Formats: sequence, C-alpha cells, structure tokens
Amino acid sequence: MKIILVDDDSDMLFLTSMALERIGGHEVVGFHSANDALEYARANPPDAILTDYLMEDMDGPEFLSRILAQEETARIPVVFLTAKTDANTAERLRTLGAKGMIRKPFDLMKIAEEFERILAG
Repeated sequence: MKIILVDDDSDMLFLTSMALERIGGHEVVGFHSANDALEYARANPPDAILTDYLMEDMDGPEFLSRILAQEETARIPVVFLTAKTDANTAERLRTLGAKGMIRKPFDLMKIAEEFERILAG
C-alpha cells in the first residue's frame, strides 16, 4: 500500500516511515509540510494518508478538509497521529471525515498493524 506520511517532527517522520516500510511492507512517501503533502497527493494519489494533528504550516482538521475538498483526493482515507487523546478530538476528527486516530506515543512495532486495522474498519 502506498502511504503519504505527514509529520513536521523529523525524528517521528523517520521512525514511523521505517516502521511502516520494514514491518508493514508499505511504500511510504514522507513530508514535513502538509502543503507539500497535499500537492503531492493531488498529482500522485496514495492508498491512504497518515498525518500528524499539529503541524507548523497547517493543523490536521484543515489538512483533512483540503484533502476532502479536492476531487483527486476526496476518497483517500486519512488517519491521524496525535497526542491529543481526549474523546472530543477523536469525535471531531470522525465528524470531519477522518478514518481514525492513532494516539501518541505508539508502539513502532505495532503501528502498521494498527493503521491497517483502522483502514479495514
């Protein structure tokens, strides 16, 4: 599966990407910028997007709304990585159209499995 991964934290981007590739067997295209990821997704739609909630150039809900607003990307499932673990955040993301949420900190050895479970559900 081709996944766009968006996180403005370089270490998190690297570690999560490695886990998804090496453990999950996925193809990962990583971005530090939500704007860059959005542009790439428009031209090269992935099978799914895994994105941080809080980023420097755009917050997660805005990123999700832009993904859903474009014809080329509207059907791509989006899953969030976030340390915001309150029920209101999870419900808000689902209401906005997110497929699900993975809470930080997460187990790198199990993130691919959790991501796949969310996409299947």
